This record gives sequence, structure tokens and C-alpha cells, in this order.
Amino acid sequence: MQKQEDFFQNVYDVVRLIPEGRVTNYGAIAKYLGSGRSSRMIGWAMNAAHSQKIYVPAHRVVNRNGELTGKHHFSTPFLMQELLEKEGIIVEKDKIKNFNVCYWDPMKELAM
Repeated sequence: MQKQEDFFQNVYDVVRLIPEGRVTNYGAIAKYLGSGRSSRMIGWAMNAAHSQKIYVPAHRVVNRNGELTGKHHFSTPFLMQELLEKEGIIVEKDKIKNFNVCYWDPMKELAM
């Protein structure tokens, strides 16, 4: 059984590969890591991402509908949206507009 610290590190490694201006979701990361039912664990990892020595762009991880469900874990309620908008992503009412255009699927993008 994989330790939580190792799993979180694997999550951070994937999140660091998400290109600027693109987003993915919790479930896609879980599926890529072979733990398709672990979306909630991905969320927990994102909640702890700020404690990493190497930056983790946690703002690029949203829910399956493109909603900024993790925004309350940032230092201000608007920081997640501000970071995404700085990268050219349009957010309206806490949801990414044209989510399918911005979506980055690690299963396709990181195919081995």
C-alpha cells in the first residue's frame, strides 16, 4: 500500500506538469495515477500543496465541471480565479468558461 506522503508527491508531480493556461480536474489526476476513485485524496493533496518547497500550481486543478471548488483553500477567496485569469483563462461565477478548450487530460498528454 502506498503511503499518503508518496501519493501526495505523485499528485504534485502531475500538477506541476499542467501547462500555464490549462486546467485539469481531481478525477483526471486520480485516474492517471491509477486510483480512479481517489478524487477526494487529490483534493486533500491540493489543500496541502502550499506547504511544498517546490511550487505546485494548485489553481490549475478544478472539479469535473470546471468549478473553482478549492478556492476557499487559497489565501484569499479570489486568488484562485486571479491566478487563472492571469494565465488567460476566463472565469465567470466561479466556473471556467470554455472548460473543454482549457482542459488538460494527463491520460492523453502524458501518455507513456
